[in-house]
Amino acid sequence: MDAELMTLASTAGTAVVTALTTDLWQQTQVAVGALWRRAYPERAATVEAELTDTRTLLLAAPEDDVAEDSADEWRLRFRRLLATHPGLADELRRMLAEDLAPVLPANSQSTSTVFNATASGHGRVYQSAGNQTINER
Repeated sequence: MDAELMTLASTAGTAVVTALTTDLWQQTQVAVGALWRRAYPERAATVEAELTDTRTLLLAAPEDDVAEDSADEWRLRFRRLLATHPGLADELRRMLAEDLAPVLPANSQSTSTVFNATASGHGRVYQSAGNQTINER
């Protein structure tokens, strides 16, 4: 799986878990269920039920590490989905932009940056998606 799809899966997992604790949770459940229905129609109802279970856990234990564990779980699910069905990436991007935009951090709604670099010999690679200061002596 390429870096862009990994980033997309990670963003989706985080956004879905965040949305489950907001008024967007039912809309999120429907959107994620529809995405799964396109890839695995027989699993869609189970995925929707698991989203409800995740929401219940999040609401019952807001101070625990449940949110991060749940986000990790859903990131992995989206990675698996995109690994087997990379053609769903556009639909997942649409879901993030249209259904989950209110829960996304402001900087993730614009563009994504993917870096690929290879250094050989004595070469060095410096990459940054923001500010970078390099002090060499």
